[in-house]
This record gives sequence, C-alpha cells and structure tokens, in this order.
Amino acid sequence: MPRSSCAVYGTAITGVILIVTGVALLVAGVFQNIINKRLKGEITLTEGSKVFGTWKNPPPPVFMEFFFYNVTNPKEFMEGKKPRVNTMGPYTYREYRPKANVTFVEDGKKVSALTPKTFVFVPELSAGDPSKDNVTTVNIPAVAVMNKLKDSGFWVKSGMSMFMGSLGTTMFFTHTVNELLWGFEDPLLSRLHKIKPEVDEKFGLMLDKNGSTDGEFVYFTGEQNYLEYGRIDTWKGQKLMSFWNTNQSNMINGTDGSAFHPFLTKEERLDVFTADLCRSIHMLFEKEVKVKGILAYRYTPPRAVLASGKNNPENEGFCLDPANCLDDGVLNVAVCRKGAPVIVSFPHFYLGDKKYADAIDGLSPVHEHHQTYLDLNPTTGVPVRAAKRAQINILLDRVTGFPMTRNLNGTVFPVMFLNESVVIDDASAARLHKLLTIAFIAANFPFILVALGVILLLISILLYIRSCQKKREVKRFDFVEAYYSGPTTAKSETAYSPVCAKADDPGEKNGTYVGLSPVEKS
Repeated sequence: MPRSSCAVYGTAITGVILIVTGVALLVAGVFQNIINKRLKGEITLTEGSKVFGTWKNPPPPVFMEFFFYNVTNPKEFMEGKKPRVNTMGPYTYREYRPKANVTFVEDGKKVSALTPKTFVFVPELSAGDPSKDNVTTVNIPAVAVMNKLKDSGFWVKSGMSMFMGSLGTTMFFTHTVNELLWGFEDPLLSRLHKIKPEVDEKFGLMLDKNGSTDGEFVYFTGEQNYLEYGRIDTWKGQKLMSFWNTNQSNMINGTDGSAFHPFLTKEERLDVFTADLCRSIHMLFEKEVKVKGILAYRYTPPRAVLASGKNNPENEGFCLDPANCLDDGVLNVAVCRKGAPVIVSFPHFYLGDKKYADAIDGLSPVHEHHQTYLDLNPTTGVPVRAAKRAQINILLDRVTGFPMTRNLNGTVFPVMFLNESVVIDDASAARLHKLLTIAFIAANFPFILVALGVILLLISILLYIRSCQKKREVKRFDFVEAYYSGPTTAKSETAYSPVCAKADDPGEKNGTYVGLSPVEKS
C-alpha cells in the first residue's frame, strides 16, 4: 500500500475513534460527573476545603454607606403640611467581618460561628464629615417613649407629656451624623434611666454595633448534601423565632447571604435570613451579568417579599395588629427593636405602595440605585457582587395624651437608608477565573474530542481527493507520452519530396507524384 494511502486511512480511522470516544463520554457524562463531584467536595465548610479560609475571613472589601434624610420643614410638617427632605451622604465605612469562635459540631456536619462587625470611616469615599455635618430628623427616643405609653392611662401619658415639655423635647431634633449613628446621651432617656435603670440613656441607630455580632449562627457544612452548604440550622440557639404570629413567618430559612451552594439554576428560589429584619426573605433570578469577566446570575427580592398579607398570604404572620396592618413595601419590626416604632423598607420605598413615597417631598425610587441584589457565579455559588439596601423609617401617628402628635396621621417617615455592598477582589477573581477555565475545559473535553475527530475526517477526505487527483494526472501523462513517442520516431526517419515527370518517358501519363525516399540518420 502506498505511503499516501496509509496516511489517508490512518487519519480517517483516528478521526472516527475520536468522534466515537467523544460521543460515548458525552452520553455517559463522565467528565461532567467528575467535575461536579470535585466541586461539591471542595465547596464545603470543612478544614482544608477551597472555600473555608475565605468564608472565615472574606478578602473582598465590604463597604457600608449611610444616607440621611434631612428634614427641611419640620415646623410646617407639625402644622399638618407635607414634609420635605433632602438626602445627605454617603458616609462610607469599610466593614470588617471575620468569623470568630468557629467550632465544628455534630461530628463535623455543622459549624458554629460569630461574625463581629467592625466599621472604619473612609473619608475619600464619603460626601462629608460625619463629625461636623448636622441632620434634622425624627426624635426617635421621644417617639419610642410615647409609643410605649400609648396604652397607658390618661394621667400617666399626661404626666409624661408635661415631663417631656419641661425638657424641651420636640418631635424633631438636630444632631451630627456621628451622634445619630454611633450614639449620644439623650436628655429624655437619661432622666428615664435614673427611674428605670434598664432604659439605656444613650441613643444611636448603630449604637453598640461597632464590634458587635448578630448572635451565634450554626451552619450546615454541605459535606453530606451540597444543597445545604452554608444553610443556617439555628440562630441564637433557636431553629424557629418567636417574634411573629405564624410558624411560617418565624422560620429561619436559607443562608446568611454570604454563601450559596454550587450549580445554581435560574429557576430556583434563594432564601436568605436577615437578622436586621428578624425574618427570612427570598430572591429570584432577574438576569445574567458579568463581573470582572465572570458570568453571574443576578437574584433580587421580588415585590412579594414585602407585600402586605392581603396581597401575599405568606406575609400575614408579619402583621401583629390586624387592625393596623401596613400596605405593600414596608415591614413593622418594632417587635425586635425594643418596641420602637421602626418600619423597614427598601430605599425611597422602592417596591412599596406609591402612597408612601408620595407622602414625602424629595423621594424618588429608582430601580438601579435602590434595588437589593446578589450576583452569584452559577457554577460555584460564589458571590461576585452584592448590594443590600434598606431604609429605616419611623411611624408617626397620633397618640392621645401627647398634644405634640395632634396633627400626625400615620406617616411612615424616612430617617436613613444604607447600602452595604461588596465586589470580588482581583486576586479572588483571578483564582475563580482559573477554576472556571479548568472546569470548562474538563466538562467540554468530549466536545473537543468530537471536534478533533471531525477535523481529522475532513483532512482525510481532502487527502483522499488529492490522492485521486494525482493518480488521474499520472495516468494522463503516461497516455500522452505513449501517444507521442511511437509515431514521432517513424516520421523523423522519413522525408517527403516531390518527383517531376521525366520528359523522355512517354509511357508515364500520371504527371507529378510524390515519392518516398529514406533519409539517413545523422
């Protein structure tokens, strides 16, 4: 067999073998199963796993931005007019949140931990100086005291009203950003502290939060079932809370928002427990995004999360007073805020009933700026970008016995909103890129084999066609050479010459004729 034929057949056979092998591996799912098993084994909260170190001490920087609503017409509002606010901020803090007291329990199936949070001011990312910028806002301590006494007798409320008046207490006060965030000694609370020591004499929206934790969490490691990776088992020793009216509302579902299982789909519902809200929420797929070249699925809370019980029966348990249930987009969390009438919503009442934003001049909800979201890589479940946005409001309503509240009509008044955000750092992104590239190549190895097989088959076909063309050219050349070589030799040895009729030969009557005479070869 000629060498060229061997090359054609060898290439074709190799191509067929590669195609058959690739298809067989693809059907069996061998490489995909290997990758899946490897990732499930590595993405666990166990010593030595790929993610355990970053779970204990997350490298991406977390930033907390605080925005305050400064009330520009408090006097007019108290007279019954529409309040007007302008937004101050951001006041940005770097948030450090390493895990502490990490302990494996139940034979390593679960792990317990605390998450102390420390905040450090970042002036270059802030719009002002929190120690100098003053904000006029709702006097939350005064509102909390009045709300606490709303069911008390007339004389108790009247006495407290006169006491508050003697201290110069009003519905609004002005303090620096630092004081409102981290605390100051309030005159009213200080006096009450002397009477009732359990009353804290200081007030601050983030009072005692710097360096504190949300309590101990116990998480599933995911070693037994990858779908349980990072899922919360208990919070503060409880599997079920007792704040709300129904077991469904009191359930502690999902993760704490820092860890999610691998192989996410666009159809699944992600549950997240938020200690700030004292409840669990869920998030649904919105769209695909890319962060530093990494594919991510964006999950966001739908409108149903903060919908009223009448529009979402799942939320009926969050209304503790059926006669005064709130409408869509807000949640009364007074039950876990020591009785203070705190209402939580998304910034600018995003996804809330239109009446809440319309009641305040200066509010304008915008999807891009006020949406909470998680951008998760679907293969690993790793958060590559996230933003948790929430607004703190105070319910201002009339309380009999307190004249200063006579013109109030149940306004949900915004005080501050925050934006807690994180983006994966470059080093972590590079490692994730490498891992995803390896996983992609391994998972698509059967396709690579099939592609190589097809290429080799095409090459073998081209070689075969070229070989056939060469054979035809050789046969044609041999035929032409054979045709010309024989007759040409005979002709070259013969000369043609005309012969004239002889005059002295009367017997010849044919005239001129052609005679052949041999020519000697030179």
